[in-house]
Amino acid sequence: MTLEPQTAGDPGGEAALPPRPRYLPVLLTGLVALGPISTDLYLPSLPAMRADLLASEGQAQLTISAFVIGIGVAQLIHGPLSDRFGRKPVLIGGLLIYLLASVACSLASSIEMLIVCRVVQALGACVGPVVGRAIVRDAFGRDGAARVMSYIATAMALAPAVGPMIGGAVQAAFDWRANFIAMLIYGCFALVVILLGLPETNRYKDPTATQPRRFFSNYRALLATRTFLGYTAINAMAFSGLFSFISGSSFVIIEVLGVSPEFFGFSFLVFVLGFMAGAFTSGKLNRRLGGDRLILLGTSLSAASGLVGAALAFGGVLELWAILVPVFPFMLGMGLILPNAFAGAIGPFPRMAGAASALLGFIQMSTAACIGALVGQLTSGTAEPMWGAMFVTAALALAARLLLLPPGRV
Repeated sequence: MTLEPQTAGDPGGEAALPPRPRYLPVLLTGLVALGPISTDLYLPSLPAMRADLLASEGQAQLTISAFVIGIGVAQLIHGPLSDRFGRKPVLIGGLLIYLLASVACSLASSIEMLIVCRVVQALGACVGPVVGRAIVRDAFGRDGAARVMSYIATAMALAPAVGPMIGGAVQAAFDWRANFIAMLIYGCFALVVILLGLPETNRYKDPTATQPRRFFSNYRALLATRTFLGYTAINAMAFSGLFSFISGSSFVIIEVLGVSPEFFGFSFLVFVLGFMAGAFTSGKLNRRLGGDRLILLGTSLSAASGLVGAALAFGGVLELWAILVPVFPFMLGMGLILPNAFAGAIGPFPRMAGAASALLGFIQMSTAACIGALVGQLTSGTAEPMWGAMFVTAALALAARLLLLPPGRV
């Protein structure tokens, strides 16, 4: 199979981009944020949920990892479905699954039942990021995708800030189950907005996209493309570092350092502001420096910050400042990396943007889930497992940037 290049004469190029409503980036931000909201909202409730369901810390963290694995696997299906049937119907179907699963999560009577319900919830939630990224490629083209993804990422970074704050307040006022009701409300709002305000952006519906032969042929062709592999490896490692902090921070900050669930949300602001600063900077500098240089800058910054954080943790410095000070530049680097890695991987494939987005997301989420689960199993009452994973993944992202992309891109 020959993968289509992006050229001025290509029908999938910039000249053929469809009309798009002004509010589309805002709508896409809400869709892409569905996954982070479903994780970050109940982070302050993890300790209380563990106690209520008589679960271990590793089992409680598995409700996050299982969700991420579910998102990763389901993307492999939803991406080609959106290439065949269009973006809008797949979004509607996924959100209906998400709503039903959110209700089931709120009623779970055991940690095992909650883990299963979280996997089902992920099957619906994954349509937000995978189809949302494909819509960005549909509507803004290859050249505009990195810039738009940077601004979407800047706004989307509010999800990890607002999520734990709202989740902490809900936890204090009600209990951990109420946070799944909050997810239900968010999903209902998203469904109404999509039904009323989202235009269909897939101009190249492929009736063969879900046929097994074509399905595997598309993925095989993507995996045979060096630049796709390079950007995807960078993205997977960078996101795994980000996810290591998400999955481990509530236990370290709340249980080990004794910070209240309500204040945890404010502590999380440092994490969020770092990412927002990086993503906003990426959007401003993308045309001047190019995505590849920004990725190099971001991976270098995150690896250096991860080294500092790991050195403090393994040196026995267990204070809130020792977590928040290095995590700001670490996340600033993530903000430079992720939007550009997304755009670099998906940009060359306008006719199968759904499949490219799906495979990218599957590798990203599966890698992050495995590393997050490992952090949970290695819990030691310190920040060592969390910071160790953050440093190693950032260093691997830097190595992927230097080794897997063509030399001319460095």
